[in-house]
Amino acid sequence: MEQPQWLGVIRHGQSTGNVIAQDAETAGSEAIDIPERDADVPLSETGREQAEAVGAWLRGRKPDERPALVVVSPYLRTRQTAELALAGTGIPAVVDERLRDRELGVLDLLTGRGVQARLPGEHARRVRLGKFYYRPPGGESWADVLLRLRALLREVRADHPGGRVLLVGHEATVLLVRYLAESLSEAELMAVAHATAVANCSISTWRRDGDRLLPDLFNSVAHLHSEGARPTRQEDVNAEPV
Repeated sequence: MEQPQWLGVIRHGQSTGNVIAQDAETAGSEAIDIPERDADVPLSETGREQAEAVGAWLRGRKPDERPALVVVSPYLRTRQTAELALAGTGIPAVVDERLRDRELGVLDLLTGRGVQARLPGEHARRVRLGKFYYRPPGGESWADVLLRLRALLREVRADHPGGRVLLVGHEATVLLVRYLAESLSEAELMAVAHATAVANCSISTWRRDGDRLLPDLFNSVAHLHSEGARPTRQEDVNAEPV
């Protein structure tokens, strides 16, 4: 099946949950006090500025270099990011639940300290199995998320052969799309994940070369600096505790 001509993925802008989660981790708290359910967490004001900077980046590209389709996670923060970024561009967008963030089950709303203190057995099991295969009760492993991403990208290739497609998702989305696009091993993916804090509204892109996708950008925030938006690297609202 033909690879897309161009594939991009953007992490959503900073959310109010990012801010609360970062403050909880910094304070050494065990729990993260976010009032909304994960799907309803909105962008912060900084996140809105970041999304608008992505919009400026899109409008600055030549018409034949822009994405022809944008696929968006159903979560509020990703939908708000896409709406602000695509305003005035005329680029169509669709929402697909397969782009939703990784579900953490019993680990949801716990900091790293909280998991060790309240769920020591799960903490030990996660350390033994590793991030790629560990599935918290009621949640998903990274391998689980890959199953739905594979299905989504296969459908995109079938419906838009040789197209230009942009995904708007979450931190795990960026890392796992790279895993799929570049055919990484588990060890290679973990090396990237340990070395990289995926920034809010960062841009990662790949272009087709024969039957392969070659990387152009990864976790780029140059557009945020040029537009005066403040880059942030807070963990996602339900990012996996470490």
